[in-house]
Amino acid sequence: MIETVIFDMDGVIVDTEPVHRYAYFKQFAELNINVTEEMYSSFTGFSTRNTFQKVKETFGLVQDVEDMIQRKRTIFNDAFDTKKDLELLEGVRDLIVDLHGNGVQLILASSASKVTIARVFNRFSLDLYFTHKVSGEDFPKSKPHPAIFEHAASLSIAPKENCIVIEDSTNGIKAAKAAGIFCVGYNSLHSVAQDLSEADVIVNHFKELNCKVIQELGSKLSNN
Repeated sequence: MIETVIFDMDGVIVDTEPVHRYAYFKQFAELNINVTEEMYSSFTGFSTRNTFQKVKETFGLVQDVEDMIQRKRTIFNDAFDTKKDLELLEGVRDLIVDLHGNGVQLILASSASKVTIARVFNRFSLDLYFTHKVSGEDFPKSKPHPAIFEHAASLSIAPKENCIVIEDSTNGIKAAKAAGIFCVGYNSLHSVAQDLSEADVIVNHFKELNCKVIQELGSKLSNN
């Protein structure tokens, strides 16, 4: 029986990627560096700190990583607050409400900063549904390292065998599997160039998921 569902945030609950992209590329321009689309895609699932550590190493920058993090967050926060069309991804609120209403524990495990997570949860009134919110900024290594999901599972009311992860990125799915947790890959229109092949199940829309379907996945898992 599935007792806990662990959600990623960006690309699963809300599409803040365009805002992140705007903030990153504005800062890359300020730093006078040329980050390719291929390189930027490889950062999916990384925390902001790990992204700038990689950028600093790749381009030999002298700027302090913490200073770059704060500058990016300033750009992001300004853009986030003025983006009027930011909405939850279609169907995800119904799924969250259904799971919560049926007694399933919900945990967030996102590479986003605590500040960004708080902004999203406050804007869309999500705190009611989630018992814990885990930020990637608390871990030295980002997804695909399993630490964030291992910690999220440790907060579960049940063993990790009774948990599932919903992820939309290559690195996120690798992290979930490395943590030994059943993973649903969400084929988000907003997550380009992501390989979901390692996920246990792939869905294209949240209307394919509800509490009953997730419990059926749990039954199959326990029978394997």
